[in-house]
Formats: sequence, structure tokens, C-alpha cells
Amino acid sequence: MATIKPFRIAIPDADLDDLKSRLARTRWPDAECVDDWTQGIPLAYTQRLADYWANEYDWRAREEALNRFDHYTTEIDGLDIHFIHQRSGREDAFPLLITHGWPGSIVEFHKVIEPLTEQGFDVVCPSLPGYGFSGKPTTAGWGIEKIATAWDTLMGELGYERFGAQGGDWGAAVTTQIGRNGGRCVAIHLNMPL
Repeated sequence: MATIKPFRIAIPDADLDDLKSRLARTRWPDAECVDDWTQGIPLAYTQRLADYWANEYDWRAREEALNRFDHYTTEIDGLDIHFIHQRSGREDAFPLLITHGWPGSIVEFHKVIEPLTEQGFDVVCPSLPGYGFSGKPTTAGWGIEKIATAWDTLMGELGYERFGAQGGDWGAAVTTQIGRNGGRCVAIHLNMPL
């Protein structure tokens, strides 16, 4: 059985300073020739967004808000996997595995984790490989099928013999595969049916 280790989000100040510095040094292209989005994201909009990230966004507040959840990491098939595991505290809790999409993250679920645990569900939200705080694969092969198998392994490592799964976007593809695989998963819910 793999080792499950507690994890806390704690981005070093140097990394945040580096991001601000990089944003400040951006070499902007010439503006587009149109007054709409037909040539892609407008330069002015992109500049406002970069300024917001550099000067207004409060990463420490977001970090604190996310750290209210119980975070962990474990190694599955040689890759570190980050996940939230929020227990309801009920003996008869039904576990729900929730998978985010692209280019999303576990942040997508910050408003539903607590209501679900209050309703008696244990909630598990893994970060897809290469996303958030999960490791980045160094070889090919971490596709939908492998991730679905890894998530089933994770649920087994957490002691769950039955669980439900939910996903949207790429999470819907992974969740569909989890349902196809059978095993511990007894029900799936998709908000982007394939």
C-alpha cells in the first residue's frame, strides 16, 4: 500500500515575486486590427488580466481558503498525486470522487465540498497528473484509461470499496472510463456527457 502524506499549500514568496516580475517584463505584441475577439483575445483585455494577476490577485487569501480542506499526496504508478480528502465524519458516509477538467483544478470544487460533507458524503478531489500539485508525467501513457485506473487505486488506498464518481470536461472523460471499468465505482454523474 502506498504512503499517504498530509500536504499543505505553501507557495514560497520567491515564486510569487518571480511571477510578478515576469508579468511586469512581458513583451506585448501589437494590438489586433479589429474591435472584437475575432482575431483572438484582445491585447487590452490581456494586459488588464496580467495587471490583475500582478497587482490585485491575493494568492495568500486563496491559499488560506484552499487550505481549509484536508490535502494529501500519494504515489501511484511512480507519479505523485495530490488530492483533497474531506471526510464527513459519518460512519456510513458514501464516498464521492470528483475529477476536474482542463484547464481547471480542484479549485472548481471549493464551493461544493463542504455542502457535500455536511450531507454525509466523504469527498475525494484528485488533481489530474500535471495539474495543480500533482506530479507531471515524464513519459507518455497517462491518458484517460490510466488516470481512471489510478483513481480507482486511490479510492482503494483510502479504504473505499464502493464509491460514486463525478466529472466535467476531461473529468467527464475520466469518470466515463471509471464507469466503464466497473470495479469499486457503483455510479457516475457527468456534467459533460460524452
